Amino acid sequence: MKPGTEKLVEPGDELPPLTIPITRTLIVAGAVASRDYQDVHHDAELAREKGSPDIFMNILTTNGLVGRYITDHFGPRAVLRRVAIRLGAPNHPGDTMVLTGTVTEVDGDTAHVRVVGANGLGHHVTGTVTVEVPR
Repeated sequence: MKPGTEKLVEPGDELPPLTIPITRTLIVAGAVASRDYQDVHHDAELAREKGSPDIFMNILTTNGLVGRYITDHFGPRAVLRRVAIRLGAPNHPGDTMVLTGTVTEVDGDTAHVRVVGANGLGHHVTGTVTVEVPR
């Protein structure tokens, strides 16, 4: 094989898990940073009035954490080309989310990774990330 033509990853490769403690600060800071001022992301009393046991993480924070997971693995030259996620069980303070990923397809410098983020309630996030890693 010529130098520079080797594949970076193979379909079926698993990324190492990333454990993220879900703190009140992470939830509130993520909401504020993404300009999501909905009370369910920063006011526990109002969140309870709306039926939630506590505040919960917004989708933009989750999206950022998924992106971080992929770029931490593939390195500083990695470029996220597509992030398609779906939320499930909420991330509440005091829980832990574990992100895992599996490469599903590789096409040249581009990999498709199936990502799951699970917490104590189930799957918080599922989705697919397309990442380009220039050689």
